[in-house]
Amino acid sequence: MRSKKPFSAGKPTFGIFIALLLLASAIVPTQAQARKFKVLHAFHGSPTDGYFPGGQGWLVRDAAGNLYGTAGSGGKGTCGTSTCGTAFKMDRTGKEIWLHSFNGKDGMGPSGGLLRDAAGNLYGTTFEGGDLRCKLDSLGCGAVFELDPSGKETVLYRFKGMTDGLFPDSPVVQDASGNLYGTTEVGGSSGFGNVFEVDKDGKEKSLYSFTGHKDGCYPVGVILDSAGNLYGVAAQGGSAFCNRGQGVLFKLDTKDNFSVLYTFGGERGSVPDSPLLLDAEGNLYGETAYGGSSTDCPSGCGAVFQLSPGGVETVLYSFCSLSNCVDGERPGGGLSRDGAGNLYGTTIFGGSYRNCSQDSCGVVFKLDTSGKETVLHSFTAGKDGANPEQGVILDSSGAVYGMTYMGGELSCEPPSGCGVVFKISP
Repeated sequence: MRSKKPFSAGKPTFGIFIALLLLASAIVPTQAQARKFKVLHAFHGSPTDGYFPGGQGWLVRDAAGNLYGTAGSGGKGTCGTSTCGTAFKMDRTGKEIWLHSFNGKDGMGPSGGLLRDAAGNLYGTTFEGGDLRCKLDSLGCGAVFELDPSGKETVLYRFKGMTDGLFPDSPVVQDASGNLYGTTEVGGSSGFGNVFEVDKDGKEKSLYSFTGHKDGCYPVGVILDSAGNLYGVAAQGGSAFCNRGQGVLFKLDTKDNFSVLYTFGGERGSVPDSPLLLDAEGNLYGETAYGGSSTDCPSGCGAVFQLSPGGVETVLYSFCSLSNCVDGERPGGGLSRDGAGNLYGTTIFGGSYRNCSQDSCGVVFKLDTSGKETVLHSFTAGKDGANPEQGVILDSSGAVYGMTYMGGELSCEPPSGCGVVFKISP
């Protein structure tokens, strides 16, 4: 039985592969970029750094302004023919304080980001690595880990690739008793992913296994409410079997009773592939990678939605509502909300610049309570970065922090770049 009060709620996309970018142009300011944009750190891909910080790995910020995050590749560890990824701590200027390099046995591909507790310990998942005897993947089926404030790692659980699940690529959340909750992309008793719990002693329990039918398939993280209920989305399934369905929003109560709160499709949004956000009134907010009212994309360009406590879904914004998708396309990574109720997030594509593999390089956006969108920054694929797969976080002054999957130091993995950590000041 899980605790009635959550400690924290994490946020995370379903594995999105982005082709290499074309040659990048210089940064040119636009009218949408009224705020001050600054690159705090450009990843360079050496053994003392990471690169390609993609997936759902949000940054975490402490009271002193230090930033914590993960990069899915880079570091000193070697996993097969690739590097294993890193976790890092940076000061407010982007200077690295410590770096943990994964080595395979302790995990590989930390794409789910980090959760920080009150004592400064960090928790996360790796997509592969862990138990290298996992029969379903020679590189391992994933792990749950803890990093102490100095960056020393403890592996809390290694997935076996059976009913316990495999490939956890979303963040974890923690309740007041120290139990961690998350999802695996696949695995479970039916093979379509599960919701799991890892207690403070490292014991894992599968709370729910998806069947690929009305309950969905390929879950993407969970959040906790004040009563201890879990909420999340499954990227597909629902209206039809697995890959033919367009996703669901679900609830798992404290007795592990599962219910579908909403089934996605069409103009209401489809393929919800990032974790949810919960407000004090019980409204849930999220993003869909496809769907929405725009016809500029074959399957829709994505949407931001709200689900009321009564189960009423409202599309707050459909992307590519402006010509050439300068407002963004394919939102992902999850949302943040300020004290006034404004929502902040990113899109992987869209924006004002046409230098990327899918034409445009992504944006950071703000959505006010009336549904009006403001583009805070359009990425150029130059030194400012490109293709932000993750969401953003806010500080008390209203500054926005995030990462991009590519761009930055273009000599790293030329011509694409290895990604950046950025700040947008008010």
